[in-house]
Amino acid sequence: MTKTVKKSATKFNRALTVVANVPVYVFCTLCLAMLLFTVFSKRDTDGAVKLLGYEMRIVLSGSMEKNSDVDVSDCRIKDIRKGSMVFVQLVPDGAAQAQEFYSRLKVGDVLTFRYDVSGQHFEGKQSPQMTITHRIVDIEPNDTGGYVITLRGDNSSSTGIADVQTIDTSNTASPNYVIGRVTGKSYVLGLLVYSLKRPLGLAVLIIVPCVIVIAWNVSKIVNIAKRKKATE
Repeated sequence: MTKTVKKSATKFNRALTVVANVPVYVFCTLCLAMLLFTVFSKRDTDGAVKLLGYEMRIVLSGSMEKNSDVDVSDCRIKDIRKGSMVFVQLVPDGAAQAQEFYSRLKVGDVLTFRYDVSGQHFEGKQSPQMTITHRIVDIEPNDTGGYVITLRGDNSSSTGIADVQTIDTSNTASPNYVIGRVTGKSYVLGLLVYSLKRPLGLAVLIIVPCVIVIAWNVSKIVNIAKRKKATE
């Protein structure tokens, strides 16, 4: 009976150890993935990361944060907090593919786009052109086969950006153009990537998993030594 109890206890302890180690594995895997992502992904001139037809970038303003005056209950992408990472499906390069991309857009979708904001000040700085992420409030086909898209931030009045932006997709000479459609967002990943841009954050991302792995293995060695001593 005693042997059976000890055997059951041993199995339980092993199972408990496996469960306890899961967060360690997950955290280390996440850190490794973020490190590889940072090292091997391609970046454009304004720091966005491009990978497999998508672009990942950090939202730098609160123009899309939750606003009780704007009903987004039926929208797939709701409030986007400042500092969040957004996943942007890029507009295809081919004319036919781009036309099909625009034809699928609808009111409520969120786009990331480049826009001429000459004369405006954003966060205390004057800039002729900015990358903005706002929601479509109107989209209409025009006579040239393109679309006139009207966009506005859910909470843009608090950021200093003009309330409404308009883009004509058929005007290829315009400085205003769509980069892509936002298909997802993550505030946690945004914070991680933001920290990676700083030497301290990158160092922590490398050092912390190493410390965890070392501490975990030292703990295992100590436990084995204790069990061996107890059996002597």
